[in-house]
Amino acid sequence: MLEAASTKWNFLPFQPGLVGGHCIGVDPYYLAQCAKCHGYTPEIILAGRRMNDSMGEHVAMETIKLMLKKGIQVLHSHILILGFTFKENCPDVRNTKVIDIYKTLQEYNLHVTIYDPWANPDIVRREYGIEVTNTLPTTQFDAAIAAVAHKKFEGLDICSLLKAEHVIFDVKGTLDKSLIDGRL
Repeated sequence: MLEAASTKWNFLPFQPGLVGGHCIGVDPYYLAQCAKCHGYTPEIILAGRRMNDSMGEHVAMETIKLMLKKGIQVLHSHILILGFTFKENCPDVRNTKVIDIYKTLQEYNLHVTIYDPWANPDIVRREYGIEVTNTLPTTQFDAAIAAVAHKKFEGLDICSLLKAEHVIFDVKGTLDKSLIDGRL
């Protein structure tokens, strides 16, 4: 569908993913509030925000469903999240939606490791109360969620970090389709 739409002269190649940060993640709420003050309820803007705000939980739940379908024990499993910043190739973690994936997985008593070579672990600990590592883990994981498409992840052999029976969920659609189990 995106390929066909790209034939239009003014096409913008938006891709599914987590939308954090301030411009798209927060500012529409200011616009909606201002519109309401003038007697207009901007349903499309608010519907878009509701959809985006639910994406982190959706990614986590889809990963768990895929694990169950493959017969992978979910309780106490080890999950790797690749990326924590709100966008690729940037150290900014403000308003990151990856935290929603993490929190949802934590509700299921999973062991979650977040690897992000860009994120400052001290800032993440202070702002979110969780640990992020800048060092590629050597643990064998049950599942991996490619949440942020950092250039530093290109060429990473994700399968080498996973057990023989595993799940890979690709949030940004950048991984080889033959490797992944699910994507947005």
